[in-house]
Amino acid sequence: MPRPELQAPPEIFYNEAESRKYTTSSRIIEIQARISERALELLDLPDDGVPKLLLDIGCGSGLSGETLSENGHHWIGYDISQSMLDVALEREAEGDLLLADMGQGLGLRPGVIDGAISISAVQWLCYADKSSHDPRMRLKAFFGSLYRCLARGARAVLQLYAENMDQSEMIMTYAMRAGFAGGVVIDWPHSSKARKAYLVLTCGAPSMQTCLPKGKGEDGEMCSDDDGSGDDEGQTVGMYERNRPRKKFKVNKKGKGREWVLKKKEQMRRKGNAVPPDTKYTARKRKAHF
Repeated sequence: MPRPELQAPPEIFYNEAESRKYTTSSRIIEIQARISERALELLDLPDDGVPKLLLDIGCGSGLSGETLSENGHHWIGYDISQSMLDVALEREAEGDLLLADMGQGLGLRPGVIDGAISISAVQWLCYADKSSHDPRMRLKAFFGSLYRCLARGARAVLQLYAENMDQSEMIMTYAMRAGFAGGVVIDWPHSSKARKAYLVLTCGAPSMQTCLPKGKGEDGEMCSDDDGSGDDEGQTVGMYERNRPRKKFKVNKKGKGREWVLKKKEQMRRKGNAVPPDTKYTARKRKAHF
């Protein structure tokens, strides 16, 4: 079966029938609970008995939110599918549910969230479902707003299914550009079915306290980086540089065209400057003189 991301946009793919089918599958419920428990473990929240306010991005019908509630935390769930949220309301999910597109930003106050998880959702941002969608800009808006709403030192654990290495690198690049420190933790790296990748991000500068945990091996025990085969596929932990690349200025080889000149003239008019009227000769290239 083709990937859901290749079939339709999430708000269309997860219609009422698909949402109920997804939520009533005992296999999916078990997998979601297991992944959510692992994501909560990777969040590494302080064991002080104080409930935390967490974010569940792509919460769907609230399956992952149940794990957060069972561990005594409050949570806010984001999802773009109205049908999924309707099922969550029917199931009386304990979190606050918001119908929103994460690719447009989260819109939360700065520093109010103690941690964030996302199960099988972030890879949807890599696909342009509309002519106005630019995956890079959507990733930038998502990670930028996520970084702002997290408290300093808080973590975000994003479990995802990237289609290829290009998608993984693009997601990680925009996370680092937003200011996050962290990397990828892979559980069961040598298993084709059980393999799970978690993007573990820390809000703030990297330190000894923000080092990445180890991935789980075939027997469920933690395995080290040396357990891999030496290539990227075998690694259980992938670290990434946090340094933001220098901006590359776009160079138009054709020069500044008519649209650019008209835009600049309009800007000057708004500032109250005297600007000659636009004519058919505006920005027309002069003929060479001999």
